[in-house]
Amino acid sequence: MARSTMEVAFLGTQMTQVEDTKYAKVFYGDEPDGKTEHGLSIIGMAIAEDAADEVFNAGSKFEPLQLVRITFDVARGGQNKGKNLALHIEAVDTKPARPQTQAPNPAQRQATPAPDAAKS
Repeated sequence: MARSTMEVAFLGTQMTQVEDTKYAKVFYGDEPDGKTEHGLSIIGMAIAEDAADEVFNAGSKFEPLQLVRITFDVARGGQNKGKNLALHIEAVDTKPARPQTQAPNPAQRQATPAPDAAKS
């Protein structure tokens, strides 16, 4: 089984419980193909059963279309296809990192030697 992450536009989480089984999904938007859809392509991914509560509840913290990072396992599915199971979801920090520039401390500056006086 492989593990991967992706950054996508968050749309929502959904959970349904039937008897003792939870069925949970996370929905996200992807670029439309321009042929069968316009706007956002809406894609759903099943949430792993042991992570269902955590991922479902995390969905309440995000705004629609907020950029999120989904961590998921890719399990073997039928007909040589992978089956993605969401494990974790978190916000992506979209603020650019500011470079840490510090002015040199005057005490740490090296003194530059004064030029020698012209000798006569």
